[in-house]
Amino acid sequence: MAQKDTAKCILDAAEELFSERGFAETSLRNITTKAGVNLAAVNYHFGSKKSLIQAVFARFLTPFSENLAEALEAYKSRQADDGIELHGLLVLLSGVALRSGGTRPQRLDIFMRLLGLAYTQGQGHLRKFLKSEYGPVFQQYMALVTAATPELSDADRFWRIHFMLGATMFTLSGVDSLTAMAEHDLGEPTNVAQVVDQLLPFLGAGLKAPALKKSV
Repeated sequence: MAQKDTAKCILDAAEELFSERGFAETSLRNITTKAGVNLAAVNYHFGSKKSLIQAVFARFLTPFSENLAEALEAYKSRQADDGIELHGLLVLLSGVALRSGGTRPQRLDIFMRLLGLAYTQGQGHLRKFLKSEYGPVFQQYMALVTAATPELSDADRFWRIHFMLGATMFTLSGVDSLTAMAEHDLGEPTNVAQVVDQLLPFLGAGLKAPALKKSV
């Protein structure tokens, strides 16, 4: 097996097992068994389990961040004419996410499961890696979101962004089951893009909702 193919097999196996079992519950032996390689191959290509976890995230996030940077440049070039509008920013982000899945749209729900695990499991090294590698482009995006929501305090915006992220992760990490339920209950087939179309107005309304009055 060529080195490039070996690395891809390891990443494929790690991505699937991490998303199904979690990071701590998945051993390198589990990964090598599924990938059909030995431990030396993992050490050669990735060096450690932590580096392998980071590589799994980078496989999705590197093209995503590159596409997002390009989309933001195009958006900012139109900004003077159209102004900053929250729904447009949400549509921009969702479109980039869907495109970043390439020919495998199901990779988006796998990535959302992984992202949820990054929040709920103790992976401090991963958060540092994500901030270091992808922080600048997300800071650009968040600066536009801040400009589109001047009525919100920093605290309100912080909480609402994280609530939005939680709703998105919950929805998309189980999108196969959700679309099957929708087809059964509504009698219409639904794809991932249509689920996102339903999700965006909900997220935008939540972010723009009037702030609660603080009790005295």
